[in-house]
Amino acid sequence: MDLLNTLVDKGLRRELPTRDEALAVLATSDDDLLDVVAAAGKVRRHWFGRRVKLNYLVNLKSGLCPEDCSYCSQRLGSTAGILKYTWLKPDQASDAAAAGVAGGAKRVCLVASGRGPTDRDVDRVSETIKAIKDNNEGVEVCACLGLLSDGQAERLREAGADAYNHNLNTSEATYGEITTTHTYEDRVDTVQKAHAAGLSACSGLIAGMGETDEDLVDVVYSLRELDPDSVPVNFLIPFEGTPLGKEWNLTPQRCLRILAMTRFVCPDVEVRIAGGREVHLRTMQPLALHLANSIFLGDYLTSEGQAGKADLEMIADAGFEVEGADQVTLPEHRAAGGCHDGGGVCGSGGGACGSGEEPQVADSSTGAEPRTDLVAVRRRGAGTDLAPNA
Repeated sequence: MDLLNTLVDKGLRRELPTRDEALAVLATSDDDLLDVVAAAGKVRRHWFGRRVKLNYLVNLKSGLCPEDCSYCSQRLGSTAGILKYTWLKPDQASDAAAAGVAGGAKRVCLVASGRGPTDRDVDRVSETIKAIKDNNEGVEVCACLGLLSDGQAERLREAGADAYNHNLNTSEATYGEITTTHTYEDRVDTVQKAHAAGLSACSGLIAGMGETDEDLVDVVYSLRELDPDSVPVNFLIPFEGTPLGKEWNLTPQRCLRILAMTRFVCPDVEVRIAGGREVHLRTMQPLALHLANSIFLGDYLTSEGQAGKADLEMIADAGFEVEGADQVTLPEHRAAGGCHDGGGVCGSGGGACGSGEEPQVADSSTGAEPRTDLVAVRRRGAGTDLAPNA
């Protein structure tokens, strides 16, 4: 297929595909799906080999959020039966993080519900970062605390944070239909603040909220322009009790096409399969490893993932290897900071993370039914007396 040959060539050169090419990936048929995966897999292996980076989420503060993000089980007005608790103490968060590190995680992602942190919250998270790093040599720490005020990114960097996650989630054109309590521009501003403070920026999307192919391409192109090092791709988990609780729009094949399109547009960044992979990719998860070079290990913020042991077995059985703590995730040109030039598009030829949790309704042509049985509220790990899944 000429389209795929062109996209592979561009991906190996870090050249931006055209919008029509990106849309064409999403429009490919199921008959061509393995060809799409194989092509995007060439780009993935060129930049990241067969390594899979493991990340582990710790929900520092769960529920009771004043924001109205329609996809979120922690939103204002949500009746989802999730865990609700206030801030974990630094030693509690460190214990939770240690379980993930013991399971093979290289990065710990510290997430807290809310619009954004107060200065006292930043102090609290700074103490938590120190506790985690003191007890887990070499671990990376990413913070995801919402919208940042001036100076807060710098304080997190000084405290030892390596990265900051703040997802764009959907296209600018449709953002107001998903959230009304803050703007798309607010999110862009926070990612830029993280960049400017010297933090590795992590920003991604949520698929399955009823968006069009054009919306998906728009948000991925916006991410490439922001130039984060990590791009988490979430698939909506439709929690009962949220406005999008009945939005079941995704099939495993659709998820794979979305991941492939993201890889072609962001060839040399860490593409992470985030929330919802078990719900929507299901038995096709191993194929997704040919597209993404990063996953979350174990559970998510308010939902349960597959067993951590099963994650590790899946990686090994698919012929991949867990990335070691001594290995550098990003290609040399990115790890050296050469692509962060104040927002330029890396490799365009002219000048690619909290994690939301979300899926999409199966294509009507498939006749697939929503798999509500796969949506399980987290009842273990952080905020409970039960051992975490790692």
